[in-house]
Amino acid sequence: MTKLYDLIAANTQLVYVDGATGKHFRVSDFKHSLLLEPQPGLAFLYIDNSIAAIEALLNFLDSPYTIALLSPKLNITYKQQLEQLYRPCYIYDPSRTAVEGFEAIARLFRNMAQTGYPIHPDLKVLLSTSGTTGSPKFVKLSEHNLVQNALSIIDYLPIVHHDVSPLTLPVFYSYGLSVFTTNSIAGGQVVCTSRDVVQKEFWEDLNRYGYTSIAGVPYVYEMLHRIGFCKKEYASLRYMTQAGGRLSPVLAKTFGEYMAARGKQFYIMYGQTEATARMAYLPPEALLNKAGSIGIPIKNGRFDIGPDTQELVYTGPNVFGGYATGPAGLQTFDHNTVLYTGDMAEKDAEGYYYITGRMKRFVKLFGTRVNLDEVESILKNALNGVTLACIGVEDKYLLVQHLEALDVSAIKQLLSEKLQLHVSAFRIQQVDEILLTPNGKVDYTAMQQLGLAEKV
Repeated sequence: MTKLYDLIAANTQLVYVDGATGKHFRVSDFKHSLLLEPQPGLAFLYIDNSIAAIEALLNFLDSPYTIALLSPKLNITYKQQLEQLYRPCYIYDPSRTAVEGFEAIARLFRNMAQTGYPIHPDLKVLLSTSGTTGSPKFVKLSEHNLVQNALSIIDYLPIVHHDVSPLTLPVFYSYGLSVFTTNSIAGGQVVCTSRDVVQKEFWEDLNRYGYTSIAGVPYVYEMLHRIGFCKKEYASLRYMTQAGGRLSPVLAKTFGEYMAARGKQFYIMYGQTEATARMAYLPPEALLNKAGSIGIPIKNGRFDIGPDTQELVYTGPNVFGGYATGPAGLQTFDHNTVLYTGDMAEKDAEGYYYITGRMKRFVKLFGTRVNLDEVESILKNALNGVTLACIGVEDKYLLVQHLEALDVSAIKQLLSEKLQLHVSAFRIQQVDEILLTPNGKVDYTAMQQLGLAEKV
């Protein structure tokens, strides 16, 4: 079986750049630098995108350990609860100087009890299903999942050995992890940085290092639009990618036209953590004619649509091995190739797929079932891609939360006409910020709590 680490180490052009200092490192510079004990076990890595975190990640990828990738910003109480439940052999967490029951060894904390338990040999990476609440539920991924998905992504993205790619998304998030794996296997320089597009330092680094790609979730592109990205030129940039949720067709068209006019490419992609990262992509040349589409399945993947539910069903070698909610769950790995996505979809005559809604993102108003994702799409298209969130409040009303000053009566009237519901079914609330998960997605649970806490 091909290991992810071996594919990365085989890339002789690969250099990791410390975004803060500009210093270069090769994979061989990191090899065995943490002196891990050569035995199977579980490791918790609370990693950011720093060069030190990437060094730790590479060391554990080149070891028998199963690794759980977690947000370093996770509340300390949640960290401790997870550690007490799973009892990892090692913890990587630069934010702490001590961990009870662990001894500090070479930038790691080692479990002094060393009370191991069986872990399935195919289980390599655990990704959290919740970036903020410290849920014990993990998605289980194998080396095969990671390798197959990375190779499928490399098959359609124009990654080359002279690329300079920043880690603009958290590596503990499946999208960010896929940016890391694909560019490590096929790229040139990977810039280890935690700076994001709203910081002026990010743009200074873009010019300093000559970034050839940018990856972002919908919120990132909404921010790029707000700061006037498309009014400037970026000589080094060759392509951009978007995943992590549906980008409004208005913004998809805006960025697609901007890139195409300059002979560059904009890739819209679709995926879930349970599929390691990607399941579909929209070829840039089809973007302007297929705005709103998730595109076509990746290499070695296939879609079907449930005849009764309209649920999108994916089949491919990147489908996860089930969930774990505790140590017992680490002893099994389901070699399943079918994933029920929970998304409803339709396919056009040319084989392009469109997500029509999330099976659980609904609210029932006056007896009418309303798709909240569809409402967001309607508003973002009508309002030129503004940042907003639509929340269902106990089947009583639909709450629209927005950042910018908007015409409340016009929004209510638009929704009333589109959904054939009385204007009293809608509440409009201006907020100071749209709360996000560490993955950069709208945190609908937190936004709903905010809506309930404030009078609207």
